[in-house]
Amino acid sequence: MRKIAHIINPVIVAPASDLFVAQPITFATMKLAAEFARGQVEVKFFSAQYPEDRALVPNDFQLTPDLERSVLDLGDFPKRRKLPLLADILDRLYDAADAEYFIFTNVDIAVMPHFYTAVNAFIEAGRDAFVINRRTIERKYTAISQITLMYAEMGEPHEGHDCFVFRREVYPQYRLGAVCTGVWYVGRVLLWNLAGHARKFREYKNKHLTFHLGNDRAFVKDENFAFFDHNKKAALKIRDELQQNGDTARWDKIFWRYPLVDFEAAPNE
Repeated sequence: MRKIAHIINPVIVAPASDLFVAQPITFATMKLAAEFARGQVEVKFFSAQYPEDRALVPNDFQLTPDLERSVLDLGDFPKRRKLPLLADILDRLYDAADAEYFIFTNVDIAVMPHFYTAVNAFIEAGRDAFVINRRTIERKYTAISQITLMYAEMGEPHEGHDCFVFRREVYPQYRLGAVCTGVWYVGRVLLWNLAGHARKFREYKNKHLTFHLGNDRAFVKDENFAFFDHNKKAALKIRDELQQNGDTARWDKIFWRYPLVDFEAAPNE
């Protein structure tokens, strides 16, 4: 039976944050999907968290060693947001899990009941790395008790990248640099790595497999632009490293297909 390890980064937030509503729904839908896949796929959950966020992690998630640094250690920012580095999260998953395939999703991305069985079917069909773009549903839903109603919503497709599936064995080849989670360009960097190191990569743009509550882009504020700028600079450095250590023509094609774009035009990833 195929083993899949899925990691997220839970964080304790104030009730005014979108994550206050979204995270419990994410946890619950992951558990429901794993139960649906029982007997077909072995799914294990992992958490990468700061010490102060351990209390939020559900009991059936395996805690990896607490995160020790954040983007705040790498520069001066007008707003203090303790955003973890993507590499720190995925390094912990690599060290903790022996599953053949890894999944990383944003903590506000909920999954459909057939999510893990669909992931397994894509792998069986020959895909060894892929992203599944989410669907956006109405923000009117606020409770776990409404999950079945959320499932019933078709929602609208969204171009952002926030669900990644890839082989464990190729992860050591990834170049993730100093890019942090929670702001633009992190999804683009991970997407480059998946596409560039896979035998058969695919972006699924219109599957009914994951969903997000609303799409108001509340994070697009002047105070966050310093983080956007940090990630863009980190992404440019990563792009150079990838291009210099592989098939230049292959990487050029990937960067042409998935370019860096300005803040105003960037998808929420």
